[in-house]
Amino acid sequence: MDRWKRQVNVMLLALLVIATASGWLSFATGSEHSSKIIIAAHGVSGIALLMLFPAKVRIAKWGLRSAGWSRKVIGFALVALVLSTVASGLLHGLGGWRSYVGLLPMQMHVGAATAAGLLLVAHILIHQRIRWPRWRPLLRSTDLDRRAALGVAGVAAGGAALWLAVPGRQRRGTGSHEVGSGAPDQVPVTQWLFDPVPRIDPAGWRLRTAGRELDLAALAARPQRGVRAVLDCTGGWYTEQDWAGVSLAELGLPAGRSIEVTSATGYRRRFPAAEARTLLLATHVGGRPLSAGHGGPARLVAPGRRGFWWVKWVTAIDVDDAPAWRQPPFPLS
Repeated sequence: MDRWKRQVNVMLLALLVIATASGWLSFATGSEHSSKIIIAAHGVSGIALLMLFPAKVRIAKWGLRSAGWSRKVIGFALVALVLSTVASGLLHGLGGWRSYVGLLPMQMHVGAATAAGLLLVAHILIHQRIRWPRWRPLLRSTDLDRRAALGVAGVAAGGAALWLAVPGRQRRGTGSHEVGSGAPDQVPVTQWLFDPVPRIDPAGWRLRTAGRELDLAALAARPQRGVRAVLDCTGGWYTEQDWAGVSLAELGLPAGRSIEVTSATGYRRRFPAAEARTLLLATHVGGRPLSAGHGGPARLVAPGRRGFWWVKWVTAIDVDDAPAWRQPPFPLS
């Protein structure tokens, strides 16, 4: 029985790691085809967690008899957060893009998953009773026998079957729901974390780049370009719109390894210099000037990247020799 309990816990831990890793990877990629594989792994691991829940309940009953109050609190909280994570993920897939009690299912999903990850670490540390340098390994050779392999295969197959069988609304490969394509007024106004929506007077707006400042008139005098691109927000929605503005390659940028685009709020992202021709500093969407909520007077359009790369309210574009990867994978503010 002890071996069975350990194998169930190991499978649960592995599924939690896969679900967490695939969830963050799905935010990082904007490619629809590669995202389908990542989202499938995320969904299958989440459903497999539910399949193992009854077994974990049995294990918890035995463990709680002799557990201290701290382990009990962490254990109950962890179970609640994991169930909330899976439930909000299913709600996003089945219910479409809408809010509940003022929160989007994706916000609930990410928040619960992040808290569950932190509690999981605490749970493992307490359970392992760390006394450095004595550390009891999480895995033992007996955990990886034929029976365990068959159990993993069975849970994975069951999760995959349920993932394919559960009906869901039509979504993009990234898992996002379509909202307002071709109708800019219907596009949600969202921004990363706590960024406010600044009110910028178009007449006073200036872009600082390559040692000079450009106003909207100077920007309009440069070769204009239009592009139809998908803005895929990590909030769980996407929209396809016609954007118009100036390619970054037309701004006369100096040579360098990377391009850093900065917002009026201080938000910034760095791109490889080779992408200058594909990046667009947009001033219009759907034939009309950008609204403040959608990044006006000028925002970045980065085709093939998720929404947090599409910097709003751009006020500066700089080039330097720092590599494009020298930044957090996700903005910290």
